[in-house]
Amino acid sequence: MNAELYLSDLESKPEALTALAGRLRSEDPFAGLPPGIGRVLFLGMGSSRYAAGVAALRLRAAGVFAHAEYASAAASLPPAEGTLVVPISATGSSRETLDAVAAYAGGAARLAAFTNDPGSPLAAAADLVIDLHAGEERGGVACRTFQHTLALLLALEARLTGRDRDLPALLERAAAATADLLERRDEWLPLTMELLDGPHGVYTIAPAERLSSAEQSALMLREGPRRQADACESGDWSHVDVYLTKTLDYRALLFPGSRYDGQAMDWVRERGSTVIAVGGEVKDAAAAIRYAHDDDPDVALLTETLVAELVAAYWWSAQ
Repeated sequence: MNAELYLSDLESKPEALTALAGRLRSEDPFAGLPPGIGRVLFLGMGSSRYAAGVAALRLRAAGVFAHAEYASAAASLPPAEGTLVVPISATGSSRETLDAVAAYAGGAARLAAFTNDPGSPLAAAADLVIDLHAGEERGGVACRTFQHTLALLLALEARLTGRDRDLPALLERAAAATADLLERRDEWLPLTMELLDGPHGVYTIAPAERLSSAEQSALMLREGPRRQADACESGDWSHVDVYLTKTLDYRALLFPGSRYDGQAMDWVRERGSTVIAVGGEVKDAAAAIRYAHDDDPDVALLTETLVAELVAAYWWSAQ
């Protein structure tokens, strides 16, 4: 793992995502999906599972039976006709994911593997391989692969639900939003780093529909600079993390969009905690980080983790 190369990986996000948009205009990565899919099981660990959790929620909201499982679970849905198992591993070599796939290989369920390495063991076990096309992450941290996983999960959603949408155009807007945050980092990053630099770590808060943003952001702060960080869902915050504002110097990144943001901010206001809003204006937030197209929730889903990723990169480099 290397902090400087990690920053370089982040800076190449817009180019890589734009290239993926171009690929999706010319080819359908899911052309080989079998007909008659009745349920979807996602398997993964870490960032892969974060992305899968959001994808499963979106599919359920569209009427598709879908579940995201820890690949390390002892058992999950039994293999059956009409089941699409989607193991996700950027390297294609995650031990837990390979172990989980072994229970489905050669059975009635079909396997569609998401990986950044088409020559990996995971790809070899799959019926269909979805190449993330994120390029080599030389910093050793999953950042572009996380963004591309989300993008291709949106493509899978469109395929399974029949939703008519211009996904390449969405990815191009997300690339522009990512570039905007990178190009203007001198305007927002120094204050963000100062406000988040407290003695008790960083907390991240996001609505269920974009919980992966909070989870990935907290992971980046743990994985790079090795800072204490944890994630919470916006509504659940008032039942889980609110207690920390009583005794800690509580500092958080809030990804707004939940109808329960105001409920959380009432406690933040009362107890003098520090919250930075990402992608929207929130009453009594210490700061708001805006970027191009941040009024589109799907652009936010693909973009907003860059804020914590950049904080992590600069804290890591300073160590």
